[in-house]
Amino acid sequence: MCFKELEEGFKDHCGIFGIYCPDGKLDVAKITYFGLFALQHRGQESSGIAVNDSGNIIYHKDNGLVNEVFNEVVLNHLKGYSAIGHVRYSTTGKSDRENAQPLVIKYRRGHMALAHNGNLVNAHIIREKLEQEGAIFQTTIDSEVIASLISRNRIKSENIEEAILKTMDEIKGAYSLLILTPNKLIAVRDPYGLRPLVMGKINNSICFASETCALDTIGAEYIRDVEPGEIISVTKSGIKSVKYNNNTKHLCVFEFIYFARADSYLEGISVYEIRKRLGKQLCKESYVDCDIVIGVPDSGTTAAIGFAEEANIPFSEGFIKNRYIGRTFIKPEQTQREIAVKIKLNVLKSNVADKRVVLIDDSIVRGTTSRKIIKMLRDAGASEVHLRISSPPVLFPCYYGIDTPDRKELIAANYSTEEIARILGADSLEYLSLNGLNEVFDGKIHQFCTACFSGEYVTEIPGNFNKYILEEGV
Repeated sequence: MCFKELEEGFKDHCGIFGIYCPDGKLDVAKITYFGLFALQHRGQESSGIAVNDSGNIIYHKDNGLVNEVFNEVVLNHLKGYSAIGHVRYSTTGKSDRENAQPLVIKYRRGHMALAHNGNLVNAHIIREKLEQEGAIFQTTIDSEVIASLISRNRIKSENIEEAILKTMDEIKGAYSLLILTPNKLIAVRDPYGLRPLVMGKINNSICFASETCALDTIGAEYIRDVEPGEIISVTKSGIKSVKYNNNTKHLCVFEFIYFARADSYLEGISVYEIRKRLGKQLCKESYVDCDIVIGVPDSGTTAAIGFAEEANIPFSEGFIKNRYIGRTFIKPEQTQREIAVKIKLNVLKSNVADKRVVLIDDSIVRGTTSRKIIKMLRDAGASEVHLRISSPPVLFPCYYGIDTPDRKELIAANYSTEEIARILGADSLEYLSLNGLNEVFDGKIHQFCTACFSGEYVTEIPGNFNKYILEEGV
């Protein structure tokens, strides 16, 4: 079979960027390069850019960070008037160059490049069916399933938009897509809007990105978010929008809690302000009398500022972060995670010694990293460490593209809060409640996916999903 047996059930998470310049006056490859730079936090395993050069799609991609994969020579070769780019996180499976994106395929009606952020829950079912019908796959990512379906549906469709709509009838799960054809740049968002995608404008050029921080970086003006179930096609003739039926908003709430960059806006909402409000609400629910409040950099910092303001306790830096190390949470091997924690953070001993510390983090998954961080604070002389988490307990795995393991490895699904505190070595542990999360979002939490907290998934999850999966193309 073309699937891999799951060991840890990891998912991954990625970023996409695209631009269409009708007059060809902008260097679309370099703009995409800088757009991907702004999205580097979303993927550090591989990078790629595909460019439309007068109807021909040329591309370059490889394993590595954006500045490792591209240089002036490569970018000068990628000339054209439209481009898409992708950054990818690794999984427990292969991180081969062949799985880097964008995918570039040729088929009966032409050729296209595709970049995908998200994860399909029925990719393995579709792939088995297509293979039985004679299809041949070159990668182990679910993005190729999407590309294969679009190419097949295109044969019997009047245009590619119709082929995409037919494909959306078949695929289930999370996907934000950018598709480059010889004459179009197409943006697609799944009917639930699980993964983010925004549209912007720079001069007379239209661009798309996973987050608004990429638009800010290239000097583009934010126009709006791509709507759930929307297909936006950009050509020299202008912009065309087509809507899929039965669309509802369910953006992943973890984008606000952890994944998105703090200076981004999603659905018009400031990520920074939400994280600060999470900290304030957390303090209201679980105040503890301490000397200082510190955050686990960087995702816990903003919530820690909110907690400190609400508690009227000084906010202080507890750690110095090595900025050249990727997020330890998503490293594929346990030993790599443990080593990375030691390399990534150094404790500011003078700030924490003999202090009662409130430590704020965004979430606990396995607990491995939290335990080591708390031990580092103890070793530095902290007299008390009270751990506060700015999200509810992660009780269920995510099947839509966020990096969480199987439920048996989720510490909150297997131990009580008091037991977890003892395991981690904390004096106390409290999570933000689901009701508190709802308060932060002004009673509109139903518009977001909270399945990792509640187990209420927005799509049906196939019963054999946990046994075999494709590597995610996110």
